[in-house]
Amino acid sequence: MTRATALSPRDVSTTLNYYAPIGDEAPYQYVYDAPEGKLRDNLGSDPQPVIVQDVRGNESAYTLDTTGFQYIKWPSEVKEFKQVGAKRVFIFDHTIRRKPNHDNDKPGAQNRGPVERVHIDQTFTASVERVRRHLGEDANRLLQSRVRIINVWRPIGHPVVHKPLAVSDWRHLDQEKDLVPRALQSKPPVVLFVKPNPEEVTLIKCYDSEIDRARLTPHSAFLDATSPAEAPQRQSIEVRALVFDTD
Repeated sequence: MTRATALSPRDVSTTLNYYAPIGDEAPYQYVYDAPEGKLRDNLGSDPQPVIVQDVRGNESAYTLDTTGFQYIKWPSEVKEFKQVGAKRVFIFDHTIRRKPNHDNDKPGAQNRGPVERVHIDQTFTASVERVRRHLGEDANRLLQSRVRIINVWRPIGHPVVHKPLAVSDWRHLDQEKDLVPRALQSKPPVVLFVKPNPEEVTLIKCYDSEIDRARLTPHSAFLDATSPAEAPQRQSIEVRALVFDTD
């Protein structure tokens, strides 16, 4: 397999898929089979042309509390959460994303490819409920102090050339107008989709209980038409962690 090398820094003209409604019903999605006579989801797509800006060389200007995302040097180990003021970390999820039928797949494995829709992993309500789900008797006490959900994302195997990840600056987001909650089956809304905003020009913050700073980060995979076709397809891993200011 041809190994990828990092591409030269450059802005990329591309298209991002934002949310658009289908019908009058609130957004929903069934993970498995939908009930008879019902669509599996009613999630429409509103493609919008954008320019994804390359921030190489200026990474220090982007922090979890100002923009909602932050770049740190490898290795991105759990101890690195000390850089963002954490006293307790609970890792509750991880996902490997790569093209289906990859050489390393185990028989019967179902890969999850890059998500090519602008989204946020958790609603505010679902974030609080996740603390209760995982932390049991400690949940009420921990919820009295600051709680964050941080997604630690990085490539594996080789640099990402196809379907790289774009993240959006929290400061350009209108929470009231831009965010649309999506229900998962019959459960309350757990994911936020994003409508296009003409002003929208890697630790990824998915939730922050503090309201005087960046609270979440829209993000999406995107197509870079200048990527060399012979380069290997994207492989990435993301680890989601509840991060507490108290232990």
